[in-house]
Amino acid sequence: MSTATAKRTYAVLAEFEGTAGLLKAAEQVRDKGYRKFDCHSPFPIHGMDAAMGLKRSAVGYIAGICAFLGGAFALWLQWWTSAVDYPLVISGKPLFSYQAFVIVTFGVTVLGGALGAFFSMLIINRLPQLFHGIFYSPNFGKFSDDGFFVSIEAEDPQFDEKETAAFLESIGGKNVEVVTGK
Repeated sequence: MSTATAKRTYAVLAEFEGTAGLLKAAEQVRDKGYRKFDCHSPFPIHGMDAAMGLKRSAVGYIAGICAFLGGAFALWLQWWTSAVDYPLVISGKPLFSYQAFVIVTFGVTVLGGALGAFFSMLIINRLPQLFHGIFYSPNFGKFSDDGFFVSIEAEDPQFDEKETAAFLESIGGKNVEVVTGK
């Protein structure tokens, strides 16, 4: 008794000529209304975020908030331990001598910002993602060397295998393939 394994469709992948072709393709895919697509190139391309219609990342804001909260917590904890919980007058100094607290406050501020940036980047980018269906494509390995690709994922509301493939061909895509796998 043999069981046929149904292949799942992950995306439609098309290759484009150079950075200008990829930028133009990204704009056309965005203007067509696709939302779940990605552009793959061997190096960052200036202007790609705008061409894809991506918004500014929230990582900087989250890192700033975490930095502020970390610094405020460090300053509060130092004040509370030296002025409230265990008040000792040392050499006639006031209980809240903020000059002594600057170094620790600065260090915890930087730590809070770094941790906020790191973890928010992981969450926003949905990492770690050890495998993606696009890896089933035999041509996709070229993207890290000399290939420029656009992939439109099957989860996109407008996705239709034949229409999406025809659209990518119509805007100059070469080696257009429907990526399927297990």
